[in-house]
Amino acid sequence: MAVTFKEVEQIAKLARLKFSEEELSGYTTHLNQILAYIEKLNELDTESIKALSHPIENENVFRDDITKDSLSTSDALKNSPQKDDQFFKVPRVI
Repeated sequence: MAVTFKEVEQIAKLARLKFSEEELSGYTTHLNQILAYIEKLNELDTESIKALSHPIENENVFRDDITKDSLSTSDALKNSPQKDDQFFKVPRVI
């Protein structure tokens, strides 16, 4: 199946693109090369290939969630330059 100059011109018109005659003939050549490559791919025997939902088959690599004790409030505030009871004290932002 080949694309003609008129078809490329019609596609450009539908896409509201303006090309010169040289560009249209270049696009006609390129589209025909792409279609020839697709035809070559269609010749491949893919009957024995099973369908994939994704090209890379990965397994779950996440670790299991394990609960642990966290830092106590006093340990978290130990190295803080300024603190107020159980909170970090920071300069006003507004």
